[in-house]
Amino acid sequence: MKIATFNINGVKARIETLCDWLDDSAPDVAILQEIKSVDDGFPRQMIEDRGYSVETHGQKGFNGVAILSKLPLEDVTRGLPGDDADEQARWIEATVVGDVAVRICGLYLPNGNPAPGPKFDYKLAWMDRLLARARALLAEEMPALMAGDYNIIPQGMDAARPEVWREDALFRPESRAAYRRILNLGFTEAFRTLEPGAGHYSFWDYQAGAWEKNNGIRIDHFLLTPQCADLLAGAWIEKDLRARDKPSDHVPVWVELRP
Repeated sequence: MKIATFNINGVKARIETLCDWLDDSAPDVAILQEIKSVDDGFPRQMIEDRGYSVETHGQKGFNGVAILSKLPLEDVTRGLPGDDADEQARWIEATVVGDVAVRICGLYLPNGNPAPGPKFDYKLAWMDRLLARARALLAEEMPALMAGDYNIIPQGMDAARPEVWREDALFRPESRAAYRRILNLGFTEAFRTLEPGAGHYSFWDYQAGAWEKNNGIRIDHFLLTPQCADLLAGAWIEKDLRARDKPSDHVPVWVELRP
C-alpha cells in the first residue's frame, strides 16, 4: 500500500495539478491538507472519476483536510478530540481496508506564528490534544499512522538555513519538544528512520527564489505506531513536483507499507 501526504495549498486553484499527480504517481491513499474548501465545494467528481473515494473535513478559505483512497474507507471521524469549541478543520481519520487494515489520521497542525502569542498558544494546546490522541492510538495496538503538514522542523538538519528559523514557531524549542513527546511515546518517523542524512525538504517558500536555491525545510511527516512501523517498506519525498506548473509550496511525502 502506497500512501502519500500532500499539502495542496488550495484544491480549487490546483485541481489540475492534483489530478495530474494522481494519474502519474497513483497513490493508493492520499492525505491532503489546506484544501481551503467547504465540503460541498470540494471538486470530488474529478477525483472520484479516477477511482478514489473522497472524505473531507473542510472550511471556507482556510485549513481543511481530506483522505482520498482507492481502497475502502471505514469509520470516518472528523476533528481532533479534546476541544469541542475548536472550529478549525485540521484533523480527519479513517480506517483503510487493504491486505491489512490501517488507521489513517490526516492532520494540518497549526503554524503558530507569530510566537510568542495566542496563535503559538493554540499550536501548543493543539499538540497537547494530539499527544492524547496518539496515546489512544497506541493503546489500540493496531497499525495506525498520523500524517500531514506538522509545521514542525524537527532538527537543524531539516532546514537548509536553520539559523533563520530559530525564533519561528516551526522551530522554537517548545514546538520541537512537543513533537518529541509524541515520538517518544513509541512512534516511528518514517522518512528519517530510512534516510538519516541532511538536505531533504518538503517545503520551499514561493518567495526569494527558495526553490531555485534549495532553501527548504522538512515539515511534512509520517508518524507510525509500532504495528505500522513493522510494515514499513519505504519512505521518500517526491521533490520534482515542486518544479511543475502551478505547484504547491509543499511536495508529497510517501510511505509504502508491505502486505
